[in-house]
Amino acid sequence: MADIPARPPQRTRFIDILDGSIRAGRRIGLLSRPRLEKQALLDAAMEATGLDDFGDRWFERPMEVLLDAVRDEARLNAAGEFASEKQFHHILRDRLYAQEWFKRHPEILERAIARPVVIVGPMRSGTTRLHRLLASDRRFSHMRSFETISPVPRPEFEQVLAGEKEDFRPVLARRIMKVARLANPRTLSIHPTGPFEPEEELGLLVASMWSMKHDAQWHVPSYARWCEQQDAEPAYRYLADLLRLVGWSQQVSSIRPWILKTPQHMMDLPALLKVFPDARLIFTHRDPQAVVGSAASLAWNQTIIYSDDVDPGRIGREWLGKTETMIARMRAAIDAIPADRMIDVQYDEMDRDWRGTMERIYGFLDLDIEPAVPGMEDFLERSRALKRHPHQYSLAQFGLTQEEVTERFRDYVETYGIPTEDDVGHVAKKRRRLS
Repeated sequence: MADIPARPPQRTRFIDILDGSIRAGRRIGLLSRPRLEKQALLDAAMEATGLDDFGDRWFERPMEVLLDAVRDEARLNAAGEFASEKQFHHILRDRLYAQEWFKRHPEILERAIARPVVIVGPMRSGTTRLHRLLASDRRFSHMRSFETISPVPRPEFEQVLAGEKEDFRPVLARRIMKVARLANPRTLSIHPTGPFEPEEELGLLVASMWSMKHDAQWHVPSYARWCEQQDAEPAYRYLADLLRLVGWSQQVSSIRPWILKTPQHMMDLPALLKVFPDARLIFTHRDPQAVVGSAASLAWNQTIIYSDDVDPGRIGREWLGKTETMIARMRAAIDAIPADRMIDVQYDEMDRDWRGTMERIYGFLDLDIEPAVPGMEDFLERSRALKRHPHQYSLAQFGLTQEEVTERFRDYVETYGIPTEDDVGHVAKKRRRLS
């Protein structure tokens, strides 16, 4: 990695221009400063929709903690404040619409979510690749990117189902992705996507003001530490209800198992298993040096959009600690999971032999892989087209050293037999849990 710059990349001029325009609009009275206060945001959503039922009000406490952290710690620029207000409004409006759908069609909440396949791994450990390979199999159900952004259909969606209107959500997703490319084109190189690409269910947790999406885009450490002390079960119960709504809106059979994945599950396995007690779990593992460096790079490239005061060393420390916490919590939870309900997959194995690795996974799922292979091959071809530029990063950009990361994760690497850069091509020796 000698050709990687010593410091992480900076944001594009687009954000500086947008930020300056918003500040100018405020000075001349065309724009007002967003009110990032809970009641003001709730009131605005109710006024916009004419509705007042947000469902389970559990979300209000994490919302309060998050808003406090955004105001006190995130140091948002004008563009960041503008974007955060829009994000909160979008989430709250969708909660109001969701309750209306549940009242209009109570059968939605009766839909089964049987034996979901849940991919669990740290950020940047190959979960997206595995998720999209499995999602290419039509025997499974999966979220699409536009549904993660907008999981709740608009009130006129029944006209969409009748073929009388176009679903606006993919249109909105395209617009958001276009702005994201202008704001920082690297984010879509790090995580290539499109409106209809398979995507994780992170937006369904964000709907409860929960998940590490927030601390991957804003510097909100007090919110992150608070979440680590809470029981996430209410957020996962609401996720399940939204998943039922997404399945209903897709008009697919509830018999088809869902493919789920988001790194947040590393933090919340007990809650996930209470809500999905028959889930089958695929754990992904990758060299912690790559995981920490890549996660810090992803967080950096998002945070610099919203704030002018971002320190790469601070981000490096935050994601080193968060990765350590994720792995510790995963390891503390797995002893309660029956061995026949989980399987381990190495990032390097998938790189080296994706077909052989997927055959092992399909054996675990007790499914014939052959009907899925054409879809998988098509995905791999499309993914090469989506990812035009490699994701470049280094630990040094974020004030970290290989020695420090190696020492912090030594036991994890040895226990799970994770190949590392230090192995120089041979697999680490200890394989206690790999089948």
